[in-house]
Order: sequence, then C-alpha cells, then structure tokens
Amino acid sequence: MRTVNLLLAVVLALCPLTLSACGAEQPQSNLGCASGALACLSGTAVVALSTSKGEVQVQLDGKAAPLTAGNFVDLVRRGAYDNTVFHRVVREPVPFVVQGGDPQSSDSKVNPSQYGLGSFIDPALGQPRLIPLELALKGDEQPRYGQVTESPGQLKLVHERGALAMARSDDPNSASAQFYIALRALPELDGRYAVFGRVIKGMDVVDRIQQGDKITKARLLEGGTLVKGKP
Repeated sequence: MRTVNLLLAVVLALCPLTLSACGAEQPQSNLGCASGALACLSGTAVVALSTSKGEVQVQLDGKAAPLTAGNFVDLVRRGAYDNTVFHRVVREPVPFVVQGGDPQSSDSKVNPSQYGLGSFIDPALGQPRLIPLELALKGDEQPRYGQVTESPGQLKLVHERGALAMARSDDPNSASAQFYIALRALPELDGRYAVFGRVIKGMDVVDRIQQGDKITKARLLEGGTLVKGKP
C-alpha cells in the first residue's frame, strides 16, 4: 500500500516527507481520458458527504478535471467512502486541511495507525487503482497529465478555501481515493496536487470536523455522467 500524505513545507514538523518535483515516467499521451482506461466525468456533479458533524456538499468540475472527478464519482457510487474516517486534520499552527477517504479506514479490524496508508483496490483487478496528476491550464483545450507544473498562476483550478483535491505520495501518479479540503487558500500546493472541485455548502461543517470523525455516507445529488474516452 502506498503512503498517502500531503507534502508541504509549512507542516514538515508534522509530516517528514518532502515535496517531489519528479515528472512521470509514462508519456502524457498514455494518461488521462484519451486513454480510455478510466471513466471521466462529463459536465459537473454534486456530491453530498454526510459526516459526524453534518452534511457537506461538493461540486465536481468535469471540464477542468474530468478524470479526477470521474474517479471520485465512481468511488462514491461504489460506496468506497461510506463509514471512512477523517484521519488527518491540521489546524495548527495555521489552518491547513481536512483529509479523509482512505477506504480501509471503514474496516473496524484495521488499526487506526494504518489510516492514511490505503488506496482503493479495484475488485476487477485485485490491485490499487492509481490515477495520474491532472492539471488544467488556461488556454489549453485539455488537461495535462503526470507532471507537476512550474506555472501555477495559469491553473484553472486552484487551492482556494474550500477547494477539494486529491492526496497522494511523492509520486505525482499515486492518487487513488484519499482527498482533502483546504481550510484556507494554499497557493503553495498549486501545480503539485490536483484540485477537482469545491465545497458549495457546509464549509462551516468542515470547520468543525475533527480527526476521527467519519463520513457516514457519500451520495450523488446531481449530474455524474461518466464516459470512456474524451468527454
């Protein structure tokens, strides 16, 4: 299992990993919606996350992040997020993120010390489903895949307060199911992690979530059309 942690200098005391700027070994043409390997979101979708502290609604952007948003919709439909734990909440020394979505955290037999180490295991393949880093830049018709960007100012989706993004290890192509919500603007993460939506209702609920709280149910409210190939 791959360790999935956010990597940010401001919290190095909390997370000993360092930010990797390595690009993907795979060519970008082999990644993303064009490959047809994974279903992508066409249009938008709204997902409700029922949590221990109340309901949070997030809107997913299938235009700027079709593959990442499509992966999230698929996992919601599979029930992968139901009864999972928010295993990482960082508010000090400054507000940072609320992170959850580790599928194994719903298993009462898994020791809490292992939360944050899990990926979604594709039942058809019996192995982790990993997705590439997906970044959409202004002026580009399609998102770019597999590499961090040194031009974060050109991104269509950025880490504003309430941004919904994928957690990963230092490999840009290691995101799976774990996600985080930004508690404040985090421009230092732009271009390194894939933002694919935002909170549209219940940010006050997010502000109350503590480590150990749960997502009791995730459900699709609107949209959610998934297609193979380019949306």
